[in-house]
Amino acid sequence: MKRLFFLLVIAAAFVACKFNGNSTRTLPILGNREPVTKNVNGKQVTDTVYQTIPAFKFVNQYGDTITNKSLDGKIYVADFFFTSCPDICPVMHRNMLPVYNEFRSNPDFRILSHSIDPKYDTVPVLKRYADKMGVTGNTWWFLHGSKDEVYSIAKNYLVSVQETRHVHDGYFILVDKQKRVRGMYLGTDEQKVKEMMDDIKLLMEEPDQK
Repeated sequence: MKRLFFLLVIAAAFVACKFNGNSTRTLPILGNREPVTKNVNGKQVTDTVYQTIPAFKFVNQYGDTITNKSLDGKIYVADFFFTSCPDICPVMHRNMLPVYNEFRSNPDFRILSHSIDPKYDTVPVLKRYADKMGVTGNTWWFLHGSKDEVYSIAKNYLVSVQETRHVHDGYFILVDKQKRVRGMYLGTDEQKVKEMMDDIKLLMEEPDQK
């Protein structure tokens, strides 16, 4: 029920942004938000503070340390998976390959795939997985971290993972340069992934993303 409600909220946000009378559509900012009042030039001004992805530290398939600072000035897509997943993960990453190929030459774009099975998905395992997919370079990082760190950050991406049988949501999460969640797309649905690619291009055109 909570998932249904959340998806309805997202759908409503997209509709509102698309048909608000403006000629240019902008992506919504998802997650929690709160008003903050501050004094600017002697006047009280209320601003909105949005939920952002917090500081993190993981290791990618090359053994390099990746932190939130590694994403400064970059738009990225995140997802959660495990290499031995028999069902949705292969479909998700097969659908992610066109995204990788489309934006791999853009230095301001990244893909982050967080393993939820750190015991098995060691750095060498992640490297073999990336090689098998034909992924090279630094556009797409497959990340290893402690179970607590991975499961904790999943909540900030507005998705859920469960230790029992490594259950996880199959969403791709689009994050802007300010570390705000701007879209969620079902990774097993090719059409939704195509929509995400269009939204990535749209996001890149926003003034504060250039």
